[in-house]
Amino acid sequence: MLDNSSTIGAAVSLRGVEKRFGANAVLSGLHLDIRPGEFLSIVGKSGCGKSTLLRLIAGLDQPSGGEIEVGGETPEAAARDQVRIMFQEPRLLPWATVQDNVRLGLPEEGVPAVLNGRALGALQAVQLEAKADAWPASLSGGQKSRVALARALVSQPKLLALDEPLGALDALTRIVMQDLILQVKRDVGFTAILVTHDVAEAVAMSDRVIVLDGGRIAHEEMITLPHPRPKASAELAAVEARILGAIFR
Repeated sequence: MLDNSSTIGAAVSLRGVEKRFGANAVLSGLHLDIRPGEFLSIVGKSGCGKSTLLRLIAGLDQPSGGEIEVGGETPEAAARDQVRIMFQEPRLLPWATVQDNVRLGLPEEGVPAVLNGRALGALQAVQLEAKADAWPASLSGGQKSRVALARALVSQPKLLALDEPLGALDALTRIVMQDLILQVKRDVGFTAILVTHDVAEAVAMSDRVIVLDGGRIAHEEMITLPHPRPKASAELAAVEARILGAIFR
């Protein structure tokens, strides 16, 4: 299993963050604080800057202005050992076994037996250790997503960035994966930032949901309902309705 003795996650701070592509301002003077261990979701219409914001926090791109701090470091520095990202596509190497794909999340240096043990521990955390020697072609979509999650978590990141990682899954598998991500987060401890078009998914998983519009935070919703959250809940439906109202107003 993964070690849960290190931390509850990284704090994230954004101050006056801007991102421009030529004359197009995608983010404008954005301020945001994310608590250690918080699960934050970012929603909004297509083109509102959700994925751009996530990429800036994860150190995959640089802001045009303002400051970002992740776990006390710049995003570029934090990306080396504090931050990992899970994309919609699992991006598994077809010529490598499941365990070897997970090992890609670790530095190449190290004792092979130790690295293999850590990879197997990550697979145990996502309940896929039985497939350690399998090839990616033999896996279902949900199993491939589990491998991608294990690869993202094997290095014990303090921040997990989730860029619509469940978008390609069927509805039932998606619910199972939502529950699994939350379970691993409870067991291990990390900060999570999810970008999604699915408001119901954001409400089911998050401590807080923000709506982006016009490059700024147009709405913020704290969700204090305990986990596990029932899928058909009047309280969650009311939260979802408020968020949808903020998106489409």
